[in-house]
Amino acid sequence: MKKRLCSLCSVLMLLVVLALPVTATEGYAPEFDVYADAVYLVNTDSNLVVYEKNSEESMSSASVTKLMTTLLLLESYQDQLDTITLTAPSYIYDILYGKNASTADIRRGETQSLRNILYAMLLPSGNEAAYMVADYMGGGSVAGFVEQMNAEAEKLGCTGTVFTDPCGLDAGNITTAKDAYLMLRAAMGYDAFVQAAGATSYDMGTNERYTTPGTYIIQNTNKMLAADSSYYRSYTRGGKTGTLDDWQNFVSWHTQDGETYICAVLHSPQAIDPDNKRPALLETAKLVDWAFATYSITAALDTTQPITELPVAYSTQTDTLMLYPADSMLTLMPKGGAALTQQSYHLPARVLAPIKQGDVVGTVTLSINGEELGTVDLIAGSDVARNQVLYTMEKVGEFFSSTYFKVVVILTMIAIAVYTFLWVCALILHPKRRGGGR
Repeated sequence: MKKRLCSLCSVLMLLVVLALPVTATEGYAPEFDVYADAVYLVNTDSNLVVYEKNSEESMSSASVTKLMTTLLLLESYQDQLDTITLTAPSYIYDILYGKNASTADIRRGETQSLRNILYAMLLPSGNEAAYMVADYMGGGSVAGFVEQMNAEAEKLGCTGTVFTDPCGLDAGNITTAKDAYLMLRAAMGYDAFVQAAGATSYDMGTNERYTTPGTYIIQNTNKMLAADSSYYRSYTRGGKTGTLDDWQNFVSWHTQDGETYICAVLHSPQAIDPDNKRPALLETAKLVDWAFATYSITAALDTTQPITELPVAYSTQTDTLMLYPADSMLTLMPKGGAALTQQSYHLPARVLAPIKQGDVVGTVTLSINGEELGTVDLIAGSDVARNQVLYTMEKVGEFFSSTYFKVVVILTMIAIAVYTFLWVCALILHPKRRGGGR
């Protein structure tokens, strides 16, 4: 099993076609077995992968598929969740019949707001809710909506994801742990998703079965949010489960002491949690507990202290210029044992006055054990004025020592030599006559 470590921060949620995280250096690994077929655990503050296992291997996505359905819904209708209503078409229940599909108890012909449908998809993983979205956004064509899902996956940078339905019941829906991370992080750009995915329960109002207000309550399958659950973690903020056959998927995000992790766990076997049958939650809790206990976000550089200096030319004000890092470069470091950081400078041999404070003079690249963390600009710590006399003297000296001047001198000497030679030859061939005529 491998773990990873490294840096960058401030790509919080969203930019949303996000740059993929950097894999951290070899070092710390969990001291427990990870049974899931695939894992992708990322610190979003530093954009570092702290643990991965088969993260680019495609496998059945189950109801994690609904993240893409949710993402497309919010991209188009995030501001109309309470003003648009959908009526459940009868044909979707024919598709779901006999498949033991989880539902939010939305009945045939029943009308629900988009907000209710959003919660129905995310909390109890309602398959009928996902099909309602597909029918509406596909203009009555579920296949047309699935095409939109696959196009969006490609746009996000997913490399191992293919969708065949809007809910994940078909085993042909596949994704990777890394792609699941991309989908979740994109969805986290929408406040409505963050709010819904982080809710333990939701009041759907009433319907033909629940006619009394306050009785049509749907529950979240993400029990890491439930304080009365053995899976509960106070740092868990939300996520999406998915279960087929004898395994479970779970992609989620977690925040503690200002640090955030996204954890994607695919195909965690039911055998490791036979009583409660939520193995992906069990493994996620162990992995994220480990990450918070093992790592902390640390500034690799101090922007208030000079990191190096360079000689200065054309100035009597100072001989050297102090250079400061333009950014502190937040980095994920192991707790209790700081890793050795190597610095590689990219600088000129000297700087030429005049210089303004804040001018970029060069860069420094930080690495840990040969793994690059990132590159930061180095800026001038002060203004440095130019001494015009020194500047002029050096330029004059440069001219007289330049190749151009040397060529001019040589050519002049050659010209003089040629001229002298020709003049001597003329004297020899045409001497002046002396004396008068007869």
